[in-house]
Formats: sequence, C-alpha cells, structure tokens
Amino acid sequence: MVDNFIQSVQDATKDAPKSINWYRDKIREFGKPSALDLIRDGRRVGKPSPFNLNMFVYDPKYKKTLPYYDTFPLVLPLERYSDGFLGLNFHYLPIPLRVRLLDRLNDIPEGNQYSERDKLKVSYARASGIPMARAVIKRYLYGHLKSQIRVVTPEEWVIAVLLPVQRFKKASTSKVYNQTKKLF
Repeated sequence: MVDNFIQSVQDATKDAPKSINWYRDKIREFGKPSALDLIRDGRRVGKPSPFNLNMFVYDPKYKKTLPYYDTFPLVLPLERYSDGFLGLNFHYLPIPLRVRLLDRLNDIPEGNQYSERDKLKVSYARASGIPMARAVIKRYLYGHLKSQIRVVTPEEWVIAVLLPVQRFKKASTSKVYNQTKKLF
C-alpha cells in the first residue's frame, strides 16, 4: 500500500492521458486504500465543497430503518441546508456507470485533462433530469459526519470514481447496485 494513494496513481500517469482500463489496473496494482488514508491524504474541510466530489465517513441518522447505506460516500453536493446537504453519491452505481455519470455531468471535452479551475457545476434541477443521477441523490446531515470532508480535486475525479471503496451496510454491493439500477 502506498502512502498517498491518489497522488501515486496520478504520478504514474506522467501527465499523459490514460484509458479507464489503465487506471483500473494501476489501482489494483497499488492495492485498496482505507477510507481514513484517502481522507488524510487530501485537502480536508469542515463543510462539503460545492462543484467538487467529496469523501467522508458517515453514520446515517435513520440507519435502523434504511434497507442499506454507505458509510464512506463519494458525493457531489447539489444543495445546502442549515443542517446538511443534498448530493449525488457515486458509490450507489457500479464503477462503469460512475464513469458514465461523471462524463454526463461535466462539460469538459473528451480527451482533455482536468485542472484545478474545472468544476462540476451541477444543480439539483440538472441532476434530477438525468435518470441515473436521480437514482443516487441522497440527503446528508452535518451532525452525522464522522470525519472531516476530503475534497476530491478535478485531477482526481476519474481515480476517485474508479476506487472500490464504498462501504455498504445491511446489503451487499451487488444488491445495492441492482436496486439502484431499478430506479432508472
């Protein structure tokens, strides 16, 4: 296991565009990072960063009644509220669909590199018009965040959606994926 997982994968690209399969192979080669390692190795904030992906440890308020939930979400915030926020949790989708949703949401032409100036400028209205996105909209409460929020910068988006770090409770990953796909 490498010290700074996402940075190590980025360094291995040597700034050349790589295929999704290349990234998946490199992620397998480096091993599966822990949630806390991923949070520790990036820029951390107390509130979600709009227009960026965010990772954090979460303990849902209604976990006793939920059929399943993710304790390490990868979320694109859509709306803020005084007690929390609404966002797209990419982990509810299988990895190929995560990549497709990321492509659908951003306006960067295919083949271009992401840079710090790029943002995922997605509103609730826009997301709710995409069936796949609508299926993964979740509500998060600030009082149930159990870690700082790790901001995933644009250069890290592809790597982040390819990481198999979802942590579902009360159901297997395959069951969650199957249930989510029924929603669109």
